[in-house]
Amino acid sequence: MLKKHPTKSEVRSKLDRQVEEFLMRGGEVQEVQNGISGDDSNNPWQTPLFFKGTQQDHTPITHLYKVIDARKRKSANSKHSSNSSKPKKHWIYDDFGEPIRWVWKD
Repeated sequence: MLKKHPTKSEVRSKLDRQVEEFLMRGGEVQEVQNGISGDDSNNPWQTPLFFKGTQQDHTPITHLYKVIDARKRKSANSKHSSNSSKPKKHWIYDDFGEPIRWVWKD
């Protein structure tokens, strides 16, 4: 059986109850000014954790991109010209994945 997921209103009311219980037990909510949490100097996400060394310049490879793009354009143009002259057979399937019939498409 599928487990029923709680609705947004159920989650919201559960969270409200938990906050009320926390406050009734003597808990206190501290307010933080906007932007303060992002200025933490002990934040491990501000600096790489495992990087030990010097930063190197990247090797430019734009000429390789041009070669790859030229190959893609060449193969795409050859595919379009051969496909446009020859229709292909496509199967039509039912809801259960069984083939019903096939049709020709350009």
